[in-house]
Order: sequence, then structure tokens, then C-alpha cells
Amino acid sequence: MKILLTGADGFTGRHFAKKATDAGHQIVPLRADLRDEAALRTEVIEAQPDAVVHLAAIAFVGHADLGAFYAVNVVGTTNLLDALALLSTPPHRVLLASSANVYGNSEHSPLSETHPPAPANHYAMSKLAMEYMAKTYADRLDLVIIRPFNYTGRGQDVNFVIPKIAKHFVEKASAISLGNLDVEREFNDIQLMCDAYLCIMEHGAPGETYNVCSGHTYTLREVIAMFEQLTGHRMAIEVNPDFVRKNEVHRLCGNPDKLNALLSGCGMPLPEPNLRDLLAGML
Repeated sequence: MKILLTGADGFTGRHFAKKATDAGHQIVPLRADLRDEAALRTEVIEAQPDAVVHLAAIAFVGHADLGAFYAVNVVGTTNLLDALALLSTPPHRVLLASSANVYGNSEHSPLSETHPPAPANHYAMSKLAMEYMAKTYADRLDLVIIRPFNYTGRGQDVNFVIPKIAKHFVEKASAISLGNLDVEREFNDIQLMCDAYLCIMEHGAPGETYNVCSGHTYTLREVIAMFEQLTGHRMAIEVNPDFVRKNEVHRLCGNPDKLNALLSGCGMPLPEPNLRDLLAGML
């Protein structure tokens, strides 16, 4: 299958491209800026893809340019879907990466796909707006939306918290500045995520939304304790008020039942996560 991949040079894109290539697919990276409609249409027409996996986005929640969230994540995705809808033979599947952040703060946990969204920041709001916008193309394109929960792995930028912590431990730093140490997140393996993306791309039901998650959460305190055990190093942990976001999502835990049913049908049931091994690999 020829897959047009956006965000191919990003953390997730690199891992997905390798997984898909190893599975026998042909990856065609999209090089055009999503905001450049003409260049985008030209490249899409040249590619004539069998499937599209759309990973490109402004994904760092603390990104300084708030307008970029909407210019790229919403308008850029609209431009991509417009270009795909113009093809004489539309792709068999368009997989759109949204985010679990659309759920916002909720006392209910774990969160299933039917839980009402309540985005608490511009990143999450832009992803939810993208979802609603994409549904207007449902009569022209075979769309499936994924909502990945937090994940990490080798090669992730140190702007993200787990690679940042790993780097400090590798360098045997004396101290590290972090935000809220008690937020709970899933920290899933990027390899698991990409396996799930491939299965959903090939076997997901048209028009459906899938959480990509494990249902296991950890606080940053627990993550730091694991790094200490792995390295034998301890450092001072400083809570920097500048890193504590307003409207912080305190616990983000997904219900993987829908995903697991699909993965089981693909012959690859969701494995039990092993955060310790994942952190060791990152070190």
C-alpha cells in the first residue's frame, strides 16, 4: 500500500515510517507546508496515495505561538483534506491523529471514546476543532480518527518531559526544574503506538474514533523514582512555577477496550506496558 505520510520527519513519523516499511508498505513523505494550498495539491496529485496517515501538527502544548495551533492543526488539515477530496480516486483510508488532550480535566477515569470532550488548552481545542471539521468530509473520504494518549521513546525531543528527565540523569545533573510532579499520565511506548496506528489504518471502521492508550498511568514522581533505580543517581527536584500550566489536566487515563478489541482481531492484543524497560532504553 502506498501511504502518504505527513510529519514524516517528526518523532512519531520516523518510527511509523519504519514500522510501515517493515510491514511491506511504501511510504511517501509529504514535504509541502500544510498552509501552502497550491504546493499541497500538487504533491497530493503526484502521490496518488492508497492511504494517508496525517501526523503533522503543532504538538507541544507549551508552544508560544497560539495562532499556529489553529493555522496548522485546523486550517492545514482542511487544506490536506481538500486536496485529497479532489483526487479522481480518493485514498482507501485517511487516518487523522487527534489527541487525548481533547478530553481535558475529568473526574471520570479511565476515559472512553464516548466521553464528552472538554479541552483545557489551545492545543487540545485545535485538535477537537480539527475533528469536527474533518467530519464534514465523511461523505467524500474514508476517515478514521485516533486519540493517542501520552507516549515516549528514543529520539523524542527534550522539550518533552520524559526525554528531559532522562537527559538530566545521563548527564548526572545536580538538579532539574519541572512542573507539577503529581500529574498522572500514560507514558506508552512509541513502538506500541505505531503498531496500533498500522492496525487502525488497515482495519479500523470508517468514521470511528479510537483511543490509543494502555489504561496505565504514572506520576512524574514515580518516573523519577524509576530513573533513580536504573542509574543510582539522585538529584534535587525543583518545581518551577513557570512550568505549571494553567488549566493543567491532572489525570489523563484512557480506556483501551475499543482499541484492544480491534488489535485482538488483528492478532496483536495490547501488551502489558513495561515503563521500566522503556526508560532503560531511553537512557
